[in-house]
Amino acid sequence: MTAGMGRPQKRVLNALAMAASWSVVLTGAAQPAAAADAQSKQWYLNALQAEEMWKVTTGKGIKVAVIDTGVNASTPSLKGQVLKGLDATNAAGGEHDDYRGHGTNMAELIAGTGKGGGLQGLAPGVKIIPMRISDTEFQNKNSVTANDYEVAIRAAADSDAQIISMSFASDYSSSGERDAVKYAQQKGKLFFAGVGNNAEEGNKEQYPASYAQVVGVAAADRKGKVSEFSTNGNAVDIAAPGSDIPRWCNNSFKSYCDGAGGTSAATAIASASAALVWSAHPDWTANQVLNVLFDTASRTWKKGDRSAYLGHGLIRPAMNILKGKGDPGDPDVSPLTEERTGGSPASPNSTPSAPASQQPAENGRADKVDETVTAGDSEAASDDAVPLSLIVGGIAGVAVLGAVVFAVVRRRGAA
Repeated sequence: MTAGMGRPQKRVLNALAMAASWSVVLTGAAQPAAAADAQSKQWYLNALQAEEMWKVTTGKGIKVAVIDTGVNASTPSLKGQVLKGLDATNAAGGEHDDYRGHGTNMAELIAGTGKGGGLQGLAPGVKIIPMRISDTEFQNKNSVTANDYEVAIRAAADSDAQIISMSFASDYSSSGERDAVKYAQQKGKLFFAGVGNNAEEGNKEQYPASYAQVVGVAAADRKGKVSEFSTNGNAVDIAAPGSDIPRWCNNSFKSYCDGAGGTSAATAIASASAALVWSAHPDWTANQVLNVLFDTASRTWKKGDRSAYLGHGLIRPAMNILKGKGDPGDPDVSPLTEERTGGSPASPNSTPSAPASQQPAENGRADKVDETVTAGDSEAASDDAVPLSLIVGGIAGVAVLGAVVFAVVRRRGAA
């Protein structure tokens, strides 16, 4: 499947609309309280009016499946926030053993409580369901499941998560991954993925963001301009903060480092934004939540057109949470494909199931998800605080995810 296939070809603005503005959101926004140094660098929380939104909703009742390098459930900012999930790699460690620190960072940006000086998540009421997959380095050192990404997507689709957040990207597409993505849509999930960080290195389309059923997230900076590294093209649906986002330095979870940002962080922030809107409107479907995010995005171009750099514009959940803006539209029609999906999270039993032949080989382990993990249960325990506050834009380094099929190893990893 080529990038953008199945997406309605509304006019995509290639030469224009490379910048929008956070200024509308910043007006009247209260400055967040000073905390640890990492928290003080979470500039986007102010831009998105996070503290004002938290008076209305924190995302409680929403679960987000984070498909990444694992999530350390024992950092101060994530204690009590992480549920049991699935280790799709089938290697040693488990889904709570984050071998890179990347997945934990994404989880904190979504649902971190900020305790212990850690990152403050945009949707601190959300619960995280971790789905561990392998990057290139981990794959080269361990025997892993060949189709771990496909297994993870299907397990996320079968879990109680309403939202899937995947801060990984790859040059490669596969029929198995494509079918898994379609299955997730059939199950009523809202799937976000980073468009990639290779704008200056070939600007090649990336997967899963380029699948029609996935919301492709670009990264933007403090001024509302597309981040120079953010991949552009038909796969871009929306943009979120992605430049200058703090991150864990490594998997020792001892300190945070300054980050150039990336579509990884932007994806986490976009997912958290969706969680806030969905929490405020629990009877909505994934289509309605996404319609409102598109409708309320900040842009300088005509509504309905998409910028090749920022998609429908800069994500602004506060426009709905605080001002009631945004048209949810038809609950059963996807704003991505303009096709009827027929699935609703409110009635999962009515959604079509994939044929038995499409069920993942590891699907029997999907019943492990959604049980809260305590600090003592984590296999990567740490007493250090984990910051969690990427809610609108930038991926702290998109991972390169590829399929390993028929013993062919393709490059993948968290950038």
